[in-house]
Amino acid sequence: MRERLAALLKKAQTNFKQRWLGILVGILLPTMAGIFLSGTIAGEYLSRWSYDRPFTLRGPIEAKDAVVVYLDEASHTALQQPYDRPWNRGLHARLLRRLTAEKARGVVFDIVFSDPGPDPEIDQEFADAIKENGKVILAADAVFAGMGGTSGRKYDPPYKLFDEAANGRMGSAEYIPDGDLVIRQYLVGLPDQLISSEAWAATELTGAPVVTNEIIHRGALYVNHYGPPGTIPGVSFHETLDEEVKLPADFFKDKMVFIGAKTVTKYSGDRKDEYATPFSSLAIRQDNDWKFTCGAEIHATAFLNLTHGEWLRRFTFAQETWIILLIGAFSGLLLVSCRPIAAILVGITLALAVAATNYALFTQKFIWFPWLIPVLIQIPLGVLWSVTFNSVQLYVRNQLLEQTLGKHLSPKRVKQLRANPEFLEPGAQKQRLTILFSDIENFSHISEGMDSDELAKLMNRYFETAVSDCIHKTDGFVVKYIGDAIFSFWNAPEEQKSHEILACEAALLLRQQSITYLKDGTVGSLRTRIGLHTGEANVGNFGSAARIDYTAIGENINLASRLEGLNKFVTTDILISSETKKGLGNKLLTRSLGHFRFKGFEKSIEVHELLGAADQLHDNKPWCDAFEQALQHFQHKRFEAAKLSFCRVLQMRDGDGPSKFYLRQIEELTPELLPIDWQGEIDLKEK
Repeated sequence: MRERLAALLKKAQTNFKQRWLGILVGILLPTMAGIFLSGTIAGEYLSRWSYDRPFTLRGPIEAKDAVVVYLDEASHTALQQPYDRPWNRGLHARLLRRLTAEKARGVVFDIVFSDPGPDPEIDQEFADAIKENGKVILAADAVFAGMGGTSGRKYDPPYKLFDEAANGRMGSAEYIPDGDLVIRQYLVGLPDQLISSEAWAATELTGAPVVTNEIIHRGALYVNHYGPPGTIPGVSFHETLDEEVKLPADFFKDKMVFIGAKTVTKYSGDRKDEYATPFSSLAIRQDNDWKFTCGAEIHATAFLNLTHGEWLRRFTFAQETWIILLIGAFSGLLLVSCRPIAAILVGITLALAVAATNYALFTQKFIWFPWLIPVLIQIPLGVLWSVTFNSVQLYVRNQLLEQTLGKHLSPKRVKQLRANPEFLEPGAQKQRLTILFSDIENFSHISEGMDSDELAKLMNRYFETAVSDCIHKTDGFVVKYIGDAIFSFWNAPEEQKSHEILACEAALLLRQQSITYLKDGTVGSLRTRIGLHTGEANVGNFGSAARIDYTAIGENINLASRLEGLNKFVTTDILISSETKKGLGNKLLTRSLGHFRFKGFEKSIEVHELLGAADQLHDNKPWCDAFEQALQHFQHKRFEAAKLSFCRVLQMRDGDGPSKFYLRQIEELTPELLPIDWQGEIDLKEK
């Protein structure tokens, strides 16, 4: 396990070194994009949408402890009040007396009473009702001396008679919507500290714990809207005065009552406050009842947020910067390490994770941050870079792989292995192979004195024929050319059924090739000697990812080379080991040549000559049987009988190399010096 982890770590380090520039860009691109957007208009839009979208996903929730009384169209009509002048304040007095009787927790007028009315007696009646209630908050209107900003802001306080009756309790009716007229922030304490908001004044009246929070009092909060217009319980003004309208017995009891204008009223206390909220995008009716929320309900929402500690908090600029940095760096690093399809899936997963985290913070901790910046900008940029970078790298890698494989494999096999990028990775594994070594007989003599260009043409023709028409035709892998020799194997990079047969078929095809040459006016033909052996070897890329050397290393490779060299001594074309012979079954014709101990190897191996296809057995059986009998005599030290038998083989098959070889061995052997357990092994002193 430790070795496996070490190998994975080494591979990761190698990949990082090779890809460090792409990884660096993958980290910097989404990170810098996120930081840049934080200070732009586009980033501001994304921040606004980041605030809005969780509301539409969460949907409306119940709002308690507040009631809104609307000065709406129905009330204008029912009470016959004008649109272009203040309402009869006697109506407000009647409503206040009902709220006092029903023990409302407090009353907030989101209506500015800055001037005396036309009837002093009615004004006094209203003032008496305010004083009798004792928990009334009146609205103060902001007036600006200059253009824009908060400088020069002044407030028109309520009419002195009403202000004294309310014991100076007042709150600003002001709030500043964003550029798209959506209410997201609520001014709790105004910057010039002249006056607090209606919601804060109502919160102070109730004595909620938040009133000791000076940070909230001095600034603004993000409004946690409970739902679309009407989510906070409300009633038309005229219904509160109509005895025939039966409201629930505890409709106003212990509730903070907010009174204000609604929808398209033209005057109603000289105010018209209609704003969009995040729920406006859910509107299914194209009218103000769904699209816009009146000012009184917004003040009521802010009051409930403060009272219940449910206002939304936003991370500080420094915290948001770190979050964007970390998300950008992490997503960039992770995504650039993925292949294109995986990068898209991982990107989607990351985006969902960021969105889910924000939603959990929003609903559970009342915290939000501009999560759409990483979701819509940073992560997609990371995915785009990953797909681009890895696609280009994969293309280059595939081209390198295809070019490399094309030197070793047939076009058919190249297509099969092109999707195997591990082929380029350094490292090796144990694999059972059938290995082929070939060599041109008397090549040194042939090439000696030959013109260089002619020699090059000859060898190119030879290798082209050997590789294309023989090795690649049987799906073999050409490892390399070693002078005039060819080193190839089967059963790697991918496993092949009957790889022993494929290799032997390639050897037979190579033996059949007729490559002629002209030297000193004489036409000659190249003769190839081949050795085949099957066994385990370390096969893989022993180079680097930039320059691969896909090869096989091990004792069995050397043994195949020794078999090729043995052809020279026994005057044969193709020799195979017994391990290769086991994989042939009865599909090819072979004969055993006995046991040989090669230089550098302790154990002897049984060697066979590959003769041809199995259907040639009938024509070759007589002399094959005779050779087998002669070999048995030799292995049992019956040298005279063996000599006669080998001579008989030569009579049946003129020039048989192995028979001549054994006749020479019989002449050189001294029976008395052979070991007792000798079974016919031939020790080879040369490679």
